[in-house]
Amino acid sequence: MTIDAVNLFLDVYGLAAIFFVMLAKSVGLPIPIPADALMLTASARVASGRFPFIYTFVALLVALVVGGLVQFLLVRGPGRGLIYRYGRYMGLTSQRLDNASAKLGRGNPFTIGLAVLTPGIRSITVVGCGIANVPTKRFAVGLVLGNTMFLALHFLIGYLGGLALSAVGTQLPIGAVVIGIVVLLVLGFTVWYVIRRRKAPQASTAETLAAAVGAWHEATCPVCLALGATDRLDVSLWHDHDHALHTHTIP
Repeated sequence: MTIDAVNLFLDVYGLAAIFFVMLAKSVGLPIPIPADALMLTASARVASGRFPFIYTFVALLVALVVGGLVQFLLVRGPGRGLIYRYGRYMGLTSQRLDNASAKLGRGNPFTIGLAVLTPGIRSITVVGCGIANVPTKRFAVGLVLGNTMFLALHFLIGYLGGLALSAVGTQLPIGAVVIGIVVLLVLGFTVWYVIRRRKAPQASTAETLAAAVGAWHEATCPVCLALGATDRLDVSLWHDHDHALHTHTIP
């Protein structure tokens, strides 16, 4: 079996399948496929001419925005208690949620969009805005801005990568492709764990693993890992609350 068989499947079901998986992930369902992997797959198909660019881009943007709005509204309503109770299993501890909501509650559409763009804090941005009861219009504008930039970045990466793969050919055995993908995903998770451990050395191993899972769930491409390693906003969402508590306990 070669990549040709996979291409045939994606030709028939690809865009619809990617749309619904991306929508489900954006709502908050823990589907174990990094979001950027779906974007890169779709953009690589665009590069090969199998998916039309405008339909693919719009479909994924709609999935990201609609899913994000649904999650935001759920957190503002019946999901608030659930996220505080079970969010720690994805690295969303009560401390991080409180700190994120305090920061994002003061944000404008641009700062919300920047947070949505940043790997590692995309999911906590949506949840934090919901907890902070950010006005829906302000959040929606920021969500559209951030997801448009996030999607455009991955379409560029995937398009260039798709052109490179097309130059190699289509006769690679499917086993080699699967092994390569698994290795990259494991490597991505490992790097996220190292990033989380470096940014929050005071966190327990379980908390660090949970945060790494949450970040991996969002993105694991090399560009996202680089952004996650250097972003200062993510550091503040880990540490500022601890610093405030420490300051208030000093006599």
